[in-house]
Amino acid sequence: MKKSRFNEEQIIAILREQEAGAKTADVCRKHGINTAAFYQWKAKYGGLEVSEARRLKALTDENAKLKKLLAEAMLDNAMLKDLKFKKMVTPAVKRQAVAHLCASYEVSQRRACSVIGADRTSMRYRSRRPDDAALRARLRELAAQRRRFGYRRLQILLRREGTRVNHKKLRRLYREERLQVRRRGGREKAMGTRAPLVLPQGANQRWSLDFLSDQLTNGRRFRVLAVVDDFTRECLTLVADTSLSGRRVARELDAIVAKRGKPCTIVSDNGTELTSTTILSWSQAMQVEWHYIAPGKPTQNAFIESFNGRLRDEFLNDTLFGSLDHAREALALWMDDYNTVRPHSAIGNVPPALYAKLSDPWKQRDGSLELSWGSAPRPVASPSQHGSNDERILLVGGG
Repeated sequence: MKKSRFNEEQIIAILREQEAGAKTADVCRKHGINTAAFYQWKAKYGGLEVSEARRLKALTDENAKLKKLLAEAMLDNAMLKDLKFKKMVTPAVKRQAVAHLCASYEVSQRRACSVIGADRTSMRYRSRRPDDAALRARLRELAAQRRRFGYRRLQILLRREGTRVNHKKLRRLYREERLQVRRRGGREKAMGTRAPLVLPQGANQRWSLDFLSDQLTNGRRFRVLAVVDDFTRECLTLVADTSLSGRRVARELDAIVAKRGKPCTIVSDNGTELTSTTILSWSQAMQVEWHYIAPGKPTQNAFIESFNGRLRDEFLNDTLFGSLDHAREALALWMDDYNTVRPHSAIGNVPPALYAKLSDPWKQRDGSLELSWGSAPRPVASPSQHGSNDERILLVGGG
């Protein structure tokens, strides 16, 4: 709309001429305006003084500005509600949001950036990183094979294949491929004062023993006897059956002793199978000390508890067993993979079987194997890759 040639003072003067007795047509012809404009002025400014007219114009302009601000605020609110992104943290997500607002509401990029609080310079950024297609494909393959492995263990497997990649870059690719694994765990328990759990300094010094339970696809339940060497972290046996008595446990221990010799100590809980007279007679006959943990204190048998967690998380929870024979065969394959392939973080990310060879001085006489930590005794627990200052952390090696 073209701005009027007359200000408020002139308009009121023209209206005063008509009020003084001049004809409307003569006034309009004199000042070069049409009749419609004259009557519009009269409806708006009739009976007003010059000061009142100016005040009315100021209020009108201010009202127009307020309407404009309200309309812009409502538009900003509508744009924010239209965004369906839960979190706009990364620049890539913000770029998508800005493009969506510009296309849907026909606003400028500057306006869209101001609404979501994004920097305009980041909107024009184009990444020059390589896509790493081969590495991403191999990472997805390994993650499909090892569904419960995190990026740290996958990095160890990649290094075995000769692929050297920074752990920060691998974590970024791992996250971009959406391979994160949700940690399965129970509710948190109150922690009191915990003393470090002393590690044995050689193989066959201490074994840990415990039971796990699972069920077949037909609903029939079965139990699994697990035995672990606390020093080498080797799984010595996994026995699956519908019933495991003390006599059966003694037979399985005899089979292990025949292969690798007897231990100095065996640690277990206070289950009825393990406190039976058969087990007591076996320990006395074999001259093996049998140590029972305090009731309700599974942390005193932390090595086998950690192993049970890995076994259930990586195998039992992901496998359906059609029969007992199927369960025994699958457990044997998993035990072999655990001992010979799977990296164990508490022993330097090497498999337990390889660690057992590296830590056995009788197998190093030819010079082909060397200890990675020298001749000094091993620490109570392996140091963390990133370090920790939390005094509550239990100084035992985890899986």
